[in-house]
Amino acid sequence: MGPWWALWLILTLPQTLESQIPAMPQGFPQMTSFQSDQFQGEWFVLGLADNTYRREHRALLNFFTTLLELKGNSQFQVTNSMTRGKRCNTWSYTLIPTTTPGQFTKDRGERDVGPGADKESIQVIETDYVNFALLLSLRQTSSQNITRVSLLGRNWKLSHKTIDRFICLTRTQNLTKNNFLFPDLTDWLPDPKVC
Repeated sequence: MGPWWALWLILTLPQTLESQIPAMPQGFPQMTSFQSDQFQGEWFVLGLADNTYRREHRALLNFFTTLLELKGNSQFQVTNSMTRGKRCNTWSYTLIPTTTPGQFTKDRGERDVGPGADKESIQVIETDYVNFALLLSLRQTSSQNITRVSLLGRNWKLSHKTIDRFICLTRTQNLTKNNFLFPDLTDWLPDPKVC
């Protein structure tokens, strides 16, 4: 190996290795504190971006809500409700806090126990508690890494600045417009009731 080859390797190897290590998105400051009591309550899911979503999945996302109930041990019981025609689908899980403010691991109960169980970490990237929240979810399955960005709102009206922050966060995670899903509000009424 000649001196030029060694110099090239020394200069490029740190960049190559750095790009393989998952990192917090740039432009979004790390939360120094998280107010669980203010974060609990009902949220509307206003947008999702996920590296497994494709354009053909857009029709699958209907209006849905997420209810976060704070339990005595600082865990959140999360209940999601989505309408599908005249049916109501609900699913639940628990968010267990980590030592990082606003970061949780997801516990889906007994079905996730075992050697092949998926690991999922959820980080509240940014929130003002009363209008919006941006969440980043990283899940490791046996076959792939899944990255999801969620845009939550306390109501259906968000500022353009908030939507821009959502788009910016998705871009830091290498998600494109083809990975976006927004709920179908075609039949939405002024006061939607889910389930």
